[in-house]
Amino acid sequence: MRPLACLLTAALAALSAAAQAQQPGEAAEVAIGRRLFLETRFAQFFAANSPGNVNAPLALGDPTVATTDSAAGPLPGPFAGESINCRACHLVREQLGVPGGGMRSYADFAKRSPIPARADGATRTVRNAPSLVNASLDRPTGRLFHLDGEFSTLLELTRSTLTGRNYGWLPREQKQATAHIARVIREDDGTGDLGRSTGGAYAMLLAGTDPNIPSALLLPQQFRIDVTRARDSTVVLAVARLISAYVQQLEFSRDSQGLFNGSPYDAFLAANGLPRAPVPGETPLEYARRLHGLLDALTSPVFIDPNDGSFQFHDQPFAFGATELEGLRFFLRETVAPSSEHGAGNCIACHPPPNFTDFGFHNTGVSQLEYESEGGGHYFANLEIPSLARRNRHKNDFLPPTPKHPNATGRFRSAPSPDDAGLADLGLWNVLFNSDFPQPQASLKLALLASLPAASATKLSKAALLDAAIARFKTPGLRDLGHSGPYMHDGSIASIDDVSHFYESVSVLSLLGFVRNGDPALKSISVGDLDHAPLAAFLRALNEDYH
Repeated sequence: MRPLACLLTAALAALSAAAQAQQPGEAAEVAIGRRLFLETRFAQFFAANSPGNVNAPLALGDPTVATTDSAAGPLPGPFAGESINCRACHLVREQLGVPGGGMRSYADFAKRSPIPARADGATRTVRNAPSLVNASLDRPTGRLFHLDGEFSTLLELTRSTLTGRNYGWLPREQKQATAHIARVIREDDGTGDLGRSTGGAYAMLLAGTDPNIPSALLLPQQFRIDVTRARDSTVVLAVARLISAYVQQLEFSRDSQGLFNGSPYDAFLAANGLPRAPVPGETPLEYARRLHGLLDALTSPVFIDPNDGSFQFHDQPFAFGATELEGLRFFLRETVAPSSEHGAGNCIACHPPPNFTDFGFHNTGVSQLEYESEGGGHYFANLEIPSLARRNRHKNDFLPPTPKHPNATGRFRSAPSPDDAGLADLGLWNVLFNSDFPQPQASLKLALLASLPAASATKLSKAALLDAAIARFKTPGLRDLGHSGPYMHDGSIASIDDVSHFYESVSVLSLLGFVRNGDPALKSISVGDLDHAPLAAFLRALNEDYH
């Protein structure tokens, strides 16, 4: 063991370096939360393979992080030789400059992210890893996280992730996971690479009482904890609280008025004196319709060109011209105008500006198309889905595994397989009225009701509401899509150009009645040959350089 004086010297040096590395004005809880977001020792692989000293490197890293999956093939794993962490699925600059890589807005490059191999046989997440930027925005029906609304607070999402399957922990291993994470925090000496660059020993930083801690790293009282005295679960909660503080502030660029200003689209609105947000009392959908009317009346638009800005991380000019404007008009258009050669995207039914999401849940046919293309020729319409009463009587047969039901099959939160026609991903259906997820239920019901036709929504029974939840997923935002592909919850759409072609196909299927529980908004989509290029150009004009 190294002498105490050497450890103290190293810790103080780490504190000084970390304080200098902080971004100007960055809160201490954000800086320390970032470090915990990067921490690789919380994983089950580390617990099972470390030599007993949490500060010693692994002799052999988890193969899961040896490389980063991408459509271009395996990329160098930024955490090779270690084990998994939050950043492995929510990358930023790690693959910048790497052929086939690039910048990310806290997303990865995979259709479904790799996870540590365990006895359950799972090696991938069930769904695509969404961008975390703007994920914590306030919303009318209450915050909901994950594509099926599993969590109503960022704190609970973070805690469950740290002790959950993505970190290699099986549902029955919550106690071991909690004890291991607390041990890493208590025994960390701050002399590893991450500790030296971001603040020294965790116990000292979280206690916040050492007079040598620079003011920039001095945690506010509500984040402090004496990890030597606290229970394991309390330590893990403190860790989750700090990571949540870090993720909470991940937002796209805004000006001093709180208006988005980072994309060519935002610059276009500003240059033409167009409103960039709803007025008080105006809903996003009402704002979108008002904006559409103002654009139709805009006879001499001021366009944006590279003289108005530039991109550092996107391979496209910083521009918003006539093609992008036509794409925006198509995006906002809800019905096809008489004798028009252009269609109507009706995109604002789910993606109203300025956030470009209604934060609701919709079934756009993605699960059905994957089931029918990957599930061995079976039809989604014939998939037997249990009623609410039957589902509740036989939770292990139908619902996802949880600490309360660790042996549940999760058959309806699974990727389809040609070997098992009973596997599918039903999204919201897995969580709504599931007593293993009590916290989000009120917000889930409000969000679902807001997504249903107003005339019938309030009259539906719980059983009917569950049926209405089949294959619904939370609407993602559309800002900076260039740094978050592939798209859809199954990662099935590789490029922005393919997005409009997907909606052209699924809208036809919906009109023919072939989309099971399909969102009614699909039937109002009309995409013609002249609409694809403008829509893709507009969606790219929502890109920005996220730092």
